[in-house]
Amino acid sequence: MPLWSQSELRDALGADPSTPLRGIITGVSIDTRTLQAGDLFFAIKGDTHDGHDFVARAFDAGAVAAVVNRGRAASLAALGPFYATDDTMNAMERLGVASRSRSKARIAAVTGSVGKTTAKEMLRALLSACGSTHASRASYNNHWGVPLTLASMPANAKFGVFEIGMNHAGEIAPLVRMVRPHVALITTIAPVHIEHLGSIEAIADAKAEIFLGLEPGGIAVLNRDAAQFSRLANAAHACHARTLTFGASENCDARITEVIDTERGSRVHARFFGRDMRFDLGAPGLHMAQNALGALSAAHALGADVHRCADALAGFSAQKGRGERISIPTPDGSATIIDESYNANPASMRAALALLGASRPGPNGRRIAVIGDMLELGGEGAAMHAQLVDDLRSNRVDLLFGAGPLTRALFEAAPASMRAVWAERSSELTLEIVRVLRNGDVVMIKGSNGSRMGPLVAALREQLAHAQDEDAQC
Repeated sequence: MPLWSQSELRDALGADPSTPLRGIITGVSIDTRTLQAGDLFFAIKGDTHDGHDFVARAFDAGAVAAVVNRGRAASLAALGPFYATDDTMNAMERLGVASRSRSKARIAAVTGSVGKTTAKEMLRALLSACGSTHASRASYNNHWGVPLTLASMPANAKFGVFEIGMNHAGEIAPLVRMVRPHVALITTIAPVHIEHLGSIEAIADAKAEIFLGLEPGGIAVLNRDAAQFSRLANAAHACHARTLTFGASENCDARITEVIDTERGSRVHARFFGRDMRFDLGAPGLHMAQNALGALSAAHALGADVHRCADALAGFSAQKGRGERISIPTPDGSATIIDESYNANPASMRAALALLGASRPGPNGRRIAVIGDMLELGGEGAAMHAQLVDDLRSNRVDLLFGAGPLTRALFEAAPASMRAVWAERSSELTLEIVRVLRNGDVVMIKGSNGSRMGPLVAALREQLAHAQDEDAQC
Protein backbone atom coordinates (compact mmCIF):
# COMPACT_ATOMS: atom_id res chain seq x y z
CA MET A 1 0.00 0.00 0.00
CA PRO A 2 1.35 3.46 -0.84
CA LEU A 3 1.86 5.85 2.04
CA TRP A 4 0.81 8.75 -0.20
CA SER A 5 -1.02 8.88 -3.50
CA GLN A 6 0.02 11.38 -6.15
CA SER A 7 -3.22 13.33 -5.73
CA GLU A 8 -2.67 13.60 -1.98
CA LEU A 9 0.86 14.86 -2.54
CA ARG A 10 -0.35 17.38 -5.09
CA ASP A 11 -2.89 18.77 -2.60
CA ALA A 12 -0.40 18.92 0.29
CA LEU A 13 2.68 20.15 -1.57
CA GLY A 14 0.91 22.36 -4.10
CA ALA A 15 2.97 20.95 -6.96
CA ASP A 16 3.13 18.14 -9.50
CA PRO A 17 6.23 15.98 -9.98
CA SER A 18 8.68 17.15 -12.64
CA THR A 19 8.62 13.67 -14.24
CA PRO A 20 6.79 10.41 -13.41
CA LEU A 21 7.68 8.97 -10.00
CA ARG A 22 10.02 5.99 -9.82
CA GLY A 23 7.45 3.90 -7.95
CA ILE A 24 4.95 4.15 -5.11
CA ILE A 25 5.86 6.14 -2.01
CA THR A 26 6.14 3.96 1.09
CA GLY A 27 8.04 6.29 3.43
CA VAL A 28 9.41 9.78 4.05
CA SER A 29 13.03 10.68 4.79
CA ILE A 30 15.32 13.66 5.34
CA ASP A 31 18.51 11.64 5.91
CA THR A 32 20.18 9.56 3.18
CA ARG A 33 21.98 7.48 5.84
CA THR A 34 18.67 5.93 6.91
CA LEU A 35 16.67 6.38 3.71
CA GLN A 36 14.83 3.27 2.49
CA ALA A 37 13.87 2.34 -1.06
CA GLY A 38 10.44 3.84 -1.72
CA ASP A 39 10.98 6.96 0.39
CA LEU A 40 10.07 10.52 -0.57
CA PHE A 41 13.18 12.60 0.22
CA PHE A 42 12.80 16.13 1.59
CA ALA A 43 15.92 18.24 0.99
CA ILE A 44 15.97 20.16 4.29
CA LYS A 45 18.58 22.84 4.92
CA GLY A 46 19.93 22.38 8.45
CA ASP A 47 22.48 24.17 10.61
CA THR A 48 25.46 22.21 9.22
CA HIS A 49 24.21 20.42 6.09
CA ASP A 50 21.93 21.21 3.16
CA GLY A 51 19.81 18.28 1.98
CA HIS A 52 19.99 19.57 -1.59
CA ASP A 53 23.64 18.45 -1.63
CA PHE A 54 22.49 14.86 -0.99
CA VAL A 55 19.70 14.51 -3.55
CA ALA A 56 21.84 12.36 -5.86
CA ARG A 57 22.69 10.05 -2.96
CA ALA A 58 18.99 9.84 -2.07
CA PHE A 59 18.11 8.62 -5.56
CA ASP A 60 21.00 6.15 -5.48
CA ALA A 61 19.54 4.76 -2.24
CA GLY A 62 16.14 4.22 -3.84
CA ALA A 63 14.19 7.43 -3.30
CA VAL A 64 11.04 7.61 -5.42
CA ALA A 65 11.16 11.41 -5.66
CA ALA A 66 12.62 14.45 -3.91
CA VAL A 67 11.08 17.66 -2.59
CA VAL A 68 13.41 20.57 -3.32
CA ASN A 69 13.42 24.34 -3.13
CA ARG A 70 12.32 25.98 -6.37
CA GLY A 71 15.62 27.86 -6.71
CA ARG A 72 17.60 24.60 -6.77
CA ALA A 73 15.26 22.65 -9.05
CA ALA A 74 16.97 23.37 -12.37
CA SER A 75 20.37 22.18 -11.17
CA LEU A 76 18.88 18.94 -9.81
CA ALA A 77 16.49 18.17 -12.68
CA ALA A 78 18.65 15.44 -14.24
CA LEU A 79 18.84 13.40 -11.05
CA GLY A 80 15.24 12.25 -10.84
CA PRO A 81 11.63 13.34 -10.30
CA PHE A 82 11.10 16.19 -7.87
CA TYR A 83 8.45 18.45 -6.39
CA ALA A 84 9.53 22.10 -6.44
CA THR A 85 8.37 24.23 -3.47
CA ASP A 86 9.21 27.60 -2.01
CA ASP A 87 10.33 26.06 1.32
CA THR A 88 10.97 22.33 1.82
CA MET A 89 10.64 22.52 5.60
CA ASN A 90 7.25 24.18 5.29
CA ALA A 91 6.26 21.61 2.66
CA MET A 92 7.06 18.75 5.06
CA GLU A 93 5.00 20.44 7.76
CA ARG A 94 2.07 20.71 5.35
CA LEU A 95 2.37 17.02 4.54
CA GLY A 96 2.40 16.27 8.28
CA VAL A 97 -0.74 18.33 8.80
CA ALA A 98 -2.40 16.52 5.88
CA SER A 99 -1.46 13.19 7.47
CA ARG A 100 -3.05 14.16 10.76
CA SER A 101 -6.18 15.42 9.00
CA ARG A 102 -6.79 12.13 7.19
CA SER A 103 -5.98 9.92 10.20
CA LYS A 104 -8.58 8.23 12.37
CA ALA A 105 -5.92 7.05 14.84
CA ARG A 106 -6.09 7.70 18.56
CA ILE A 107 -3.10 9.91 19.27
CA ALA A 108 -0.88 10.34 22.35
CA ALA A 109 1.78 13.04 22.78
CA VAL A 110 4.55 12.61 25.35
CA THR A 111 6.86 15.17 26.94
CA GLY A 112 8.71 15.65 30.23
CA SER A 113 12.14 16.51 31.57
CA VAL A 114 13.03 12.86 32.22
CA GLY A 115 11.80 9.60 30.72
CA LYS A 116 9.85 10.89 27.72
CA THR A 117 11.64 8.69 25.18
CA THR A 118 11.32 5.63 27.43
CA ALA A 119 7.61 6.34 28.00
CA LYS A 120 7.12 6.81 24.25
CA GLU A 121 8.82 3.47 23.54
CA MET A 122 6.69 1.80 26.21
CA LEU A 123 3.56 3.21 24.59
CA ARG A 124 4.75 1.95 21.21
CA ALA A 125 5.23 -1.55 22.66
CA LEU A 126 1.99 -1.81 24.59
CA LEU A 127 -0.28 -0.16 22.00
CA SER A 128 1.17 -2.40 19.29
CA ALA A 129 -0.42 -5.30 21.17
CA CYS A 130 -3.81 -3.68 20.48
CA GLY A 131 -3.46 -2.57 16.87
CA SER A 132 -1.30 -0.93 14.22
CA THR A 133 0.79 1.72 16.02
CA HIS A 134 2.92 4.49 14.53
CA ALA A 135 5.47 6.20 16.79
CA SER A 136 8.39 8.60 16.64
CA ARG A 137 11.72 7.05 15.69
CA ALA A 138 14.56 7.48 18.19
CA SER A 139 14.19 10.95 19.75
CA TYR A 140 12.52 12.62 16.76
CA ASN A 141 10.89 15.23 18.97
CA ASN A 142 11.85 18.63 17.56
CA HIS A 143 10.81 21.05 14.80
CA TRP A 144 11.76 18.62 12.03
CA GLY A 145 11.32 15.29 13.84
CA VAL A 146 7.64 15.84 14.69
CA PRO A 147 6.43 16.80 11.17
CA LEU A 148 8.60 14.03 9.70
CA THR A 149 6.96 11.49 12.02
CA LEU A 150 3.51 12.83 11.14
CA ALA A 151 4.20 12.73 7.40
CA SER A 152 5.32 9.09 7.79
CA MET A 153 2.13 7.95 9.58
CA PRO A 154 0.09 5.40 7.58
CA ALA A 155 -3.51 6.37 6.97
CA ASN A 156 -4.75 3.13 8.54
CA ALA A 157 -2.81 3.38 11.83
CA LYS A 158 -4.99 2.67 14.86
CA PHE A 159 -2.72 4.49 17.32
CA GLY A 160 -0.08 7.21 17.05
CA VAL A 161 2.56 8.14 19.63
CA PHE A 162 4.54 11.37 19.32
CA GLU A 163 7.40 12.54 21.52
CA ILE A 164 7.67 16.33 21.78
CA GLY A 165 10.71 18.05 23.29
CA MET A 166 11.97 21.56 23.82
CA ASN A 167 14.98 23.64 24.86
CA HIS A 168 13.16 26.98 25.11
CA ALA A 169 9.68 28.25 25.86
CA GLY A 170 7.32 28.35 22.90
CA GLU A 171 8.79 25.34 21.08
CA ILE A 172 6.20 22.73 22.05
CA ALA A 173 3.06 24.75 21.17
CA PRO A 174 3.42 24.77 17.34
CA LEU A 175 4.41 21.10 17.29
CA VAL A 176 1.51 19.85 19.42
CA ARG A 177 -0.93 21.88 17.33
CA MET A 178 0.21 19.79 14.35
CA VAL A 179 -0.10 16.52 16.29
CA ARG A 180 -3.51 17.31 17.85
CA PRO A 181 -3.36 14.51 20.43
CA HIS A 182 -6.29 13.00 22.29
CA VAL A 183 -4.01 12.33 25.28
CA ALA A 184 -0.99 14.29 26.56
CA LEU A 185 1.43 12.56 28.97
CA ILE A 186 3.99 14.53 31.01
CA THR A 187 6.42 12.16 32.73
CA THR A 188 7.91 14.60 35.27
CA ILE A 189 9.55 18.03 35.62
CA ALA A 190 13.24 18.50 36.46
CA PRO A 191 15.82 21.31 36.08
CA VAL A 192 16.67 20.42 32.48
CA HIS A 193 17.51 23.46 30.29
CA ILE A 194 17.14 25.65 33.38
CA GLU A 195 20.04 27.68 32.01
CA HIS A 196 17.74 28.76 29.15
CA LEU A 197 14.45 28.97 31.06
CA GLY A 198 15.55 30.41 34.40
CA SER A 199 13.41 28.45 36.88
CA ILE A 200 11.73 25.10 37.45
CA GLU A 201 8.35 26.87 37.20
CA ALA A 202 9.25 28.17 33.74
CA ILE A 203 10.21 24.63 32.71
CA ALA A 204 6.80 23.35 33.88
CA ASP A 205 5.04 26.12 31.95
CA ALA A 206 6.98 25.26 28.79
CA LYS A 207 6.09 21.57 29.12
CA ALA A 208 2.45 22.49 29.77
CA GLU A 209 2.26 23.91 26.24
CA ILE A 210 1.50 20.31 25.25
CA PHE A 211 -2.09 20.87 26.43
CA LEU A 212 -2.60 23.64 23.87
CA GLY A 213 -2.99 21.16 21.04
CA LEU A 214 -5.31 18.68 22.75
CA GLU A 215 -8.39 17.70 20.82
CA PRO A 216 -11.77 18.63 22.41
CA GLY A 217 -12.40 16.29 25.33
CA GLY A 218 -8.65 15.63 25.60
CA ILE A 219 -7.01 14.04 28.63
CA ALA A 220 -3.84 15.07 30.49
CA VAL A 221 -1.91 12.24 32.20
CA LEU A 222 0.27 13.65 34.98
CA ASN A 223 2.77 12.40 37.56
CA ARG A 224 1.15 13.36 40.84
CA ASP A 225 4.45 12.95 42.69
CA ALA A 226 6.10 15.71 40.66
CA ALA A 227 6.71 18.92 42.61
CA GLN A 228 5.07 20.94 39.83
CA PHE A 229 1.93 18.76 39.65
CA SER A 230 -0.51 21.50 40.76
CA ARG A 231 0.91 23.95 38.25
CA LEU A 232 0.56 21.41 35.43
CA ALA A 233 -2.95 20.38 36.54
CA ASN A 234 -4.05 24.02 36.52
CA ALA A 235 -2.64 24.47 33.02
CA ALA A 236 -4.49 21.36 31.83
CA HIS A 237 -7.72 22.62 33.39
CA ALA A 238 -7.30 25.98 31.63
CA CYS A 239 -7.23 24.03 28.35
CA HIS A 240 -10.44 22.18 29.32
CA ALA A 241 -8.59 18.86 29.69
CA ARG A 242 -9.58 16.09 32.07
CA THR A 243 -6.69 14.97 34.29
CA LEU A 244 -5.61 11.44 35.17
CA THR A 245 -2.78 10.88 37.64
CA PHE A 246 -0.12 8.23 38.28
CA GLY A 247 2.62 7.80 40.87
CA ALA A 248 3.04 6.55 44.43
CA SER A 249 0.66 8.95 46.21
CA GLU A 250 -2.47 7.51 47.83
CA ASN A 251 -4.82 9.65 45.74
CA CYS A 252 -3.37 8.70 42.32
CA ASP A 253 -5.70 7.14 39.76
CA ALA A 254 -2.89 4.69 38.98
CA ARG A 255 -0.70 4.01 42.04
CA ILE A 256 2.41 1.87 42.41
CA THR A 257 2.17 -0.25 45.56
CA GLU A 258 5.28 -2.40 45.16
CA VAL A 259 8.16 -2.96 42.76
CA ILE A 260 10.04 -6.26 43.08
CA ASP A 261 13.33 -6.78 41.25
CA THR A 262 13.48 -9.94 39.16
CA GLU A 263 16.15 -11.54 36.99
CA ARG A 264 14.51 -10.10 33.87
CA GLY A 265 13.46 -6.69 35.23
CA SER A 266 10.65 -5.98 37.70
CA ARG A 267 7.32 -7.28 38.93
CA VAL A 268 5.08 -4.26 39.48
CA HIS A 269 2.06 -4.21 41.79
CA ALA A 270 -0.35 -1.31 41.33
CA ARG A 271 -3.81 -0.05 42.13
CA PHE A 272 -5.06 0.91 38.67
CA PHE A 273 -8.27 2.95 38.49
CA GLY A 274 -9.84 1.11 41.40
CA ARG A 275 -8.54 -2.37 40.62
CA ASP A 276 -5.45 -4.32 41.67
CA MET A 277 -3.01 -4.94 38.83
CA ARG A 278 0.23 -6.89 38.54
CA PHE A 279 2.50 -6.97 35.54
CA ASP A 280 6.04 -7.91 34.60
CA LEU A 281 8.30 -5.22 33.18
CA GLY A 282 11.42 -6.16 31.26
CA ALA A 283 13.43 -3.28 32.75
CA PRO A 284 14.46 -2.77 36.40
CA GLY A 285 14.05 0.26 38.63
CA LEU A 286 11.33 2.31 40.28
CA HIS A 287 11.65 5.05 37.65
CA MET A 288 10.99 2.49 34.91
CA ALA A 289 7.92 1.25 36.79
CA GLN A 290 6.65 4.83 37.09
CA ASN A 291 7.11 5.39 33.35
CA ALA A 292 5.27 2.13 32.68
CA LEU A 293 2.35 3.20 34.87
CA GLY A 294 2.19 6.55 33.07
CA ALA A 295 2.21 4.77 29.70
CA LEU A 296 -0.52 2.36 30.82
CA SER A 297 -2.60 5.31 32.04
CA ALA A 298 -2.22 7.00 28.64
CA ALA A 299 -3.21 3.75 26.89
CA HIS A 300 -6.26 3.51 29.16
CA ALA A 301 -7.18 7.09 28.23
CA LEU A 302 -6.89 6.17 24.52
CA GLY A 303 -9.35 3.32 24.99
CA ALA A 304 -6.85 0.47 24.53
CA ASP A 305 -7.20 -2.95 26.20
CA VAL A 306 -5.12 -2.30 29.33
CA HIS A 307 -4.63 -5.97 30.24
CA ARG A 308 -3.26 -6.76 26.79
CA CYS A 309 -1.06 -3.66 27.06
CA ALA A 310 0.26 -4.70 30.49
CA ASP A 311 1.16 -8.16 29.18
CA ALA A 312 3.25 -6.53 26.43
CA LEU A 313 5.46 -4.75 28.98
CA ALA A 314 7.16 -8.03 29.88
CA GLY A 315 8.90 -7.84 26.50
CA PHE A 316 10.02 -4.24 26.93
CA SER A 317 13.72 -3.73 27.65
CA ALA A 318 15.73 -0.64 28.52
CA GLN A 319 17.00 1.22 25.46
CA LYS A 320 20.60 1.95 24.53
CA GLY A 321 21.87 4.74 26.77
CA ARG A 322 18.73 4.56 28.93
CA GLY A 323 19.44 1.73 31.33
CA GLU A 324 20.56 -1.02 28.94
CA ARG A 325 22.57 -3.70 30.77
CA ILE A 326 25.72 -4.95 29.06
CA SER A 327 27.88 -7.86 30.19
CA ILE A 328 31.59 -7.27 29.58
CA PRO A 329 34.63 -9.51 30.19
CA THR A 330 37.13 -8.85 32.97
CA PRO A 331 40.45 -10.62 33.65
CA ASP A 332 38.77 -12.92 36.22
CA GLY A 333 35.19 -13.18 34.92
CA SER A 334 32.63 -10.60 33.84
CA ALA A 335 31.17 -7.28 34.97
CA THR A 336 27.92 -5.48 34.14
CA ILE A 337 27.62 -2.00 32.66
CA ILE A 338 24.37 -0.10 33.22
CA ASP A 339 24.43 2.21 30.22
CA GLU A 340 22.66 5.43 31.26
CA SER A 341 24.84 7.54 28.98
CA TYR A 342 22.05 9.28 27.06
CA ASN A 343 21.91 12.69 28.72
CA ALA A 344 21.54 13.59 32.39
CA ASN A 345 20.03 16.00 34.89
CA PRO A 346 19.79 15.83 38.69
CA ALA A 347 16.52 13.87 38.67
CA SER A 348 17.63 11.28 36.13
CA MET A 349 21.05 11.00 37.81
CA ARG A 350 19.40 10.20 41.14
CA ALA A 351 17.22 7.59 39.43
CA ALA A 352 20.29 6.03 37.81
CA LEU A 353 22.15 5.94 41.13
CA ALA A 354 19.10 4.29 42.72
CA LEU A 355 19.22 1.70 39.94
CA LEU A 356 22.88 1.08 40.77
CA GLY A 357 22.01 0.85 44.47
CA ALA A 358 19.36 -1.79 43.75
CA SER A 359 21.76 -3.86 41.64
CA ARG A 360 23.30 -7.05 42.98
CA PRO A 361 27.05 -7.27 42.40
CA GLY A 362 28.74 -10.67 42.43
CA PRO A 363 30.39 -12.08 45.57
CA ASN A 364 33.48 -9.86 45.20
CA GLY A 365 31.87 -7.22 43.03
CA ARG A 366 31.41 -3.53 43.73
CA ARG A 367 29.01 -0.76 42.76
CA ILE A 368 30.94 1.70 40.59
CA ALA A 369 29.54 5.06 39.46
CA VAL A 370 31.09 6.78 36.43
CA ILE A 371 29.62 10.26 36.24
CA GLY A 372 30.10 13.01 33.68
CA ASP A 373 29.00 16.62 33.86
CA MET A 374 25.28 17.46 33.83
CA LEU A 375 25.07 20.48 31.55
CA GLU A 376 22.71 23.46 31.10
CA LEU A 377 22.17 23.87 34.87
CA GLY A 378 23.19 27.52 35.03
CA GLY A 379 25.14 29.08 37.89
CA GLU A 380 24.13 26.37 40.39
CA GLY A 381 25.63 23.58 38.30
CA ALA A 382 28.59 22.76 40.57
CA ALA A 383 26.41 22.84 43.69
CA MET A 384 23.85 20.50 42.07
CA HIS A 385 26.65 18.04 41.37
CA ALA A 386 27.99 18.21 44.93
CA GLN A 387 24.49 17.54 46.30
CA LEU A 388 24.58 14.07 44.76
CA VAL A 389 27.02 12.90 47.45
CA ASP A 390 24.15 11.77 49.67
CA ASP A 391 22.82 9.62 46.81
CA LEU A 392 26.24 8.03 46.43
CA ARG A 393 26.22 7.07 50.10
CA SER A 394 22.60 5.91 50.30
CA ASN A 395 23.05 3.72 47.22
CA ARG A 396 26.21 2.13 48.62
CA VAL A 397 28.53 3.22 45.83
CA ASP A 398 31.99 1.75 46.35
CA LEU A 399 33.96 3.67 43.72
CA LEU A 400 33.39 6.97 41.94
CA PHE A 401 34.96 7.96 38.62
CA GLY A 402 34.29 11.52 37.46
CA ALA A 403 34.71 13.39 34.18
CA GLY A 404 34.40 17.13 33.64
CA PRO A 405 34.86 20.36 35.62
CA LEU A 406 31.39 20.32 37.21
CA THR A 407 31.70 16.73 38.39
CA ARG A 408 34.87 17.68 40.24
CA ALA A 409 32.67 19.30 42.90
CA LEU A 410 31.01 15.93 43.52
CA PHE A 411 34.31 14.07 43.42
CA GLU A 412 35.78 16.35 46.08
CA ALA A 413 32.65 16.08 48.26
CA ALA A 414 32.70 12.27 48.15
CA PRO A 415 34.39 10.24 50.93
CA ALA A 416 38.08 9.64 50.26
CA SER A 417 37.54 5.88 50.27
CA MET A 418 35.05 6.24 47.40
CA ARG A 419 37.19 8.39 45.10
CA ALA A 420 38.81 6.46 42.27
CA VAL A 421 39.81 8.84 39.44
CA TRP A 422 38.67 12.23 38.21
CA ALA A 423 39.61 13.48 34.74
CA GLU A 424 38.90 16.53 32.61
CA ARG A 425 37.47 14.40 29.78
CA SER A 426 35.62 11.10 29.73
CA SER A 427 38.09 9.62 27.21
CA GLU A 428 40.80 9.80 29.87
CA LEU A 429 38.90 7.35 32.09
CA THR A 430 38.80 4.33 29.76
CA LEU A 431 42.06 2.69 30.78
CA GLU A 432 41.63 3.72 34.43
CA ILE A 433 38.31 1.88 34.61
CA VAL A 434 39.67 -1.15 32.74
CA ARG A 435 42.50 -1.44 35.29
CA VAL A 436 40.17 -1.76 38.28
CA LEU A 437 37.32 -3.85 36.85
CA ARG A 438 36.88 -7.32 38.29
CA ASN A 439 34.39 -10.14 38.25
CA GLY A 440 30.98 -9.21 39.67
CA ASP A 441 31.35 -5.43 39.41
CA VAL A 442 28.33 -3.34 38.37
CA VAL A 443 29.26 -0.07 36.63
CA MET A 444 26.71 2.70 36.05
CA ILE A 445 27.77 5.30 33.45
CA LYS A 446 25.85 8.57 33.06
CA GLY A 447 26.30 12.19 32.01
CA SER A 448 24.95 14.79 29.62
CA ASN A 449 25.48 14.16 25.92
CA GLY A 450 28.12 16.88 25.82
CA SER A 451 30.12 14.92 28.41
CA ARG A 452 30.53 12.10 25.88
CA MET A 453 29.75 9.21 28.18
CA GLY A 454 28.26 7.19 25.31
CA PRO A 455 31.65 6.99 23.55
CA LEU A 456 33.14 5.94 26.90
CA VAL A 457 30.76 2.96 27.03
CA ALA A 458 31.77 2.02 23.48
CA ALA A 459 35.48 2.42 24.29
CA LEU A 460 35.20 0.19 27.36
CA ARG A 461 33.46 -2.54 25.37
CA GLU A 462 36.07 -2.37 22.63
CA GLN A 463 39.03 -2.28 25.04
CA LEU A 464 37.81 -5.21 27.12
CA ALA A 465 36.82 -7.28 24.08
CA HIS A 466 40.28 -6.65 22.59
CA ALA A 467 41.93 -7.73 25.84
CA GLN A 468 39.83 -10.90 25.86
CA ASP A 469 40.84 -11.70 22.27
CA GLU A 470 44.51 -11.28 23.16
CA ASP A 471 44.11 -13.62 26.14
CA ALA A 472 42.41 -16.20 23.92
CA GLN A 473 45.28 -16.07 21.43
CA CYS A 474 47.81 -16.59 24.19
